Amino acid sequence: MTAHTTGGRTAGVAVRGLTVLYDAQCSLCTFVRDWLVRQPQLVPLEMVPAGSDEARRRFPGLDHAATLDEITVVGDAGQVYHGGAAWIVTLWALREHRGLAHRLSTPSGARLAKGAVLAAAKWRGSTRGGTKQGGGTWGGRAYGRGDGWSYDPSWGWTYNSPGCADGSCATSP
Repeated sequence: MTAHTTGGRTAGVAVRGLTVLYDAQCSLCTFVRDWLVRQPQLVPLEMVPAGSDEARRRFPGLDHAATLDEITVVGDAGQVYHGGAAWIVTLWALREHRGLAHRLSTPSGARLAKGAVLAAAKWRGSTRGGTKQGGGTWGGRAYGRGDGWSYDPSWGWTYNSPGCADGSCATSP
């Protein structure tokens, strides 16, 4: 399991708290968030919506558009975990799942964790109109990213230019 830092050295620094950045507009993500907060925690988990003003204020060095595309977890000493590593460190923080996190942190376990993250992303992307393809309900609400792209289960991905209402765009004659 690897992590990079938002600044400073964190090798050998104890992790005393983790912030999980989750997509608040994704019902799968909010379901997982709700499950996480109900679990007994050995390391406190704090949930912050990805791309939110709060996330931008607390973690100015992060690529916040990327945090909406891939689970991101930030340690209290500046460690940043993405994808499979983020899931592993989150499970490591939970009392009843620390053993599983240790098994997933091995090379073969990391491949399994990466596969689970990819499967969740594919499942999340396969929803249409609130129903998972192949049956089962999900709730698949629409959500938008800060870069102008948005996703609606009925329409798919669309791009809406920020516009020039504030006069900041160049105009052509």
